Amino acid sequence: MEPVTRGSVRRAVTTLRQRLPFTSTVVLATLVLAVATGALWNAAEDRAAYPFVAYGVSSLEAGRWWTMLTGPFFAVVPWYYLPMVGSFALFAGFAEWRLGTRRAMAVTIGGQFVSVLVATQFLALCRNSGWLWAERVAGSLDVGFSGGALAAVAVASATLRAPWRLRLRAGLCVYAAVTIIYVGTLADLVHFFALLLAIPVGKRLAGARRAPDVAGPNVREWRLLTVAGLLLLTIAEVVMFFVPGTGPFGSADGVSLSAPELALLVVLVVPMVNGLRKGSRVAWRWAAGLSAFVTLQALVIATLVGLANVFGGEYDTVGLPLFFVDNLLWMVELIVLLVGRRAFRVPSRRRLRRHVQRPGPALVRTLLGRHGGSTLSWMTTWPSNTYFVRADGRSYLAYRRHAGVAVALGDPIAPDGTAAATVTEFTAMCENSGLVPCVFSATETTVATTRELGWKHVQVAEDNVLDLADLEFRGKAWQDVRTALNRAAKQDIEFRLVRLADQPEPILAQVRALSEEWMAGKDMPEMGFTLGGLDEAMDPATRVGLAVDAEGTVHGVTSWLPVHTGAGEVGGWTLDVMRRSTHGFRPVMEFLIASACLAFRAEGARFLSLSGAPLARSREGGHSCLVERALESLGKLMEPYYGFRSLHAFKAKFQPRRVPLYLAFRDEADLPRIGLALSRAYLPDVRLRELVRRLSRRPAISREGSTGRLLASMPRRVRQAVD
Repeated sequence: MEPVTRGSVRRAVTTLRQRLPFTSTVVLATLVLAVATGALWNAAEDRAAYPFVAYGVSSLEAGRWWTMLTGPFFAVVPWYYLPMVGSFALFAGFAEWRLGTRRAMAVTIGGQFVSVLVATQFLALCRNSGWLWAERVAGSLDVGFSGGALAAVAVASATLRAPWRLRLRAGLCVYAAVTIIYVGTLADLVHFFALLLAIPVGKRLAGARRAPDVAGPNVREWRLLTVAGLLLLTIAEVVMFFVPGTGPFGSADGVSLSAPELALLVVLVVPMVNGLRKGSRVAWRWAAGLSAFVTLQALVIATLVGLANVFGGEYDTVGLPLFFVDNLLWMVELIVLLVGRRAFRVPSRRRLRRHVQRPGPALVRTLLGRHGGSTLSWMTTWPSNTYFVRADGRSYLAYRRHAGVAVALGDPIAPDGTAAATVTEFTAMCENSGLVPCVFSATETTVATTRELGWKHVQVAEDNVLDLADLEFRGKAWQDVRTALNRAAKQDIEFRLVRLADQPEPILAQVRALSEEWMAGKDMPEMGFTLGGLDEAMDPATRVGLAVDAEGTVHGVTSWLPVHTGAGEVGGWTLDVMRRSTHGFRPVMEFLIASACLAFRAEGARFLSLSGAPLARSREGGHSCLVERALESLGKLMEPYYGFRSLHAFKAKFQPRRVPLYLAFRDEADLPRIGLALSRAYLPDVRLRELVRRLSRRPAISREGSTGRLLASMPRRVRQAVD
């Protein structure tokens, strides 16, 4: 990580001023005024000039209209500056980034004026009605730009695609509902009206940058709504217990839960929220039961109050309005749970394990041979995979399940025209199983399918494909390859294309020794998932290339996975295992790959794939998003251990055709969990804490790994320069 310097801070400030001029100007003006007036260390509300700066009913009635202009730049007490300035910078800055400076400026200033005017006029109309709360709040004053900031972020939410739009609005509404009902200050009323007025017109005010409309809440959004409602109700109880106040519906005294009751509620709600987020049927039943219990309790009390009124009985009315409002919210939560019940179909883990589809390897290989697949599709036949098979039994997706994520490997194996339906049904299966779906190492075809579902994608690797029909090792670019072939011939090193399982024990022993020698130079275990080992190379369907000298010594080994192209045809092969002797024939990898090209072409293969190294890609396109930059950093971190980038550079000497491979995912909120799932898929026996500990060591680049193989293939002068 680069150290923070004066130059970097200056560049950051310049960028903010250029991209967010309105937000940065308001923040700077607020801080300058706070220092100039002393409000940064002395409470503004304690000063005699406060009524001439703060807005409210009394200020406007007294003709102090300028308080609408001065109030937004101050805070009531010094420590309020931190949340006030921070929230304004976050909300208004986000709006300016999404809407543009002019539109964000108009929405923020207009939202501040309108929300304050509506709030003060509402209080002016209600203060003489006998409503004690309105009378009390009408006599108060306030400062701050929070109404405009909330209006701005509410309008900017219209530019977000689903489900981010609903997530942001749900969070804003939870905040506004809790504060206005259970706290009820003038600021809370301003916030309430700011959101109440801005959210409905957000689409119109956002202009051309608004996101397209959706048909209605989908499964994930129904789950989000129920979670937001349950959080609102729980936070409300916490607020009433720790910060009891008198809001629009009366005092929290007599309504708030006792300490044991609050603790019990939190203990019940926390697993419910997690279960509802995943669509758990059990969590839905508990949440519906709790909401029904509270609602029924309110109905019973309402009935008793009604009977007392009829028969002239006496009862305590303290907190009764707030009690009914609180229970009305529980009734709304119950209605949302009942209406969205179809979003909660995930069975218990025991039932889920009982219904996992486990087709035999014969079915999987039959479908792969019939329909064909990508260059990585043979990896879907490996035994560690789980399979989603469509109801018609004609297509499947292989996936690994880790950390609550179903990581599908490569493109669907499906008849032409049905890949989209396979991905759609796979997604539905994941949602009904409480899993996060994603597709790893997908080609452009699958990315186009997931894009229609509203998914995002990021490039994670590049496949390196050699077209064999016109392949000739001629020209300067192929000098290293020709040299390797010529030197092998002079040293009596022959190429054998075999099935490893059929080889005699002396050969197998040497291959195992090469693999152990290769792993001995690493401080990390061997990876899996899209990287096979000797166990996968022993499959009779896999071909293995051996470099063997006249004395029977094995200098290197490569394994090649079949690439089915449909109708039972194997049209190409994919490179998987690469092992070489540290002290053997140096350009053995160039020799093995070039010899495999010639041998497979003679058998009728049309192409070879040198496969793609994880977290490695060419740099022509740059890194356009935060996710790609994060993957770039992770690739640098992993390079000393596995040398993926060096291996990727090594493959470039064969002049391959680059085919990008992508990670397709629903939205950015899934990425942390997907990252954890991928780490477990590649390193299933290494826990996250151990992985972080090993990566923190930052070992020097070793000649024993993939980087060492690249260095070993360089001319001596270049190796000396690197050393």
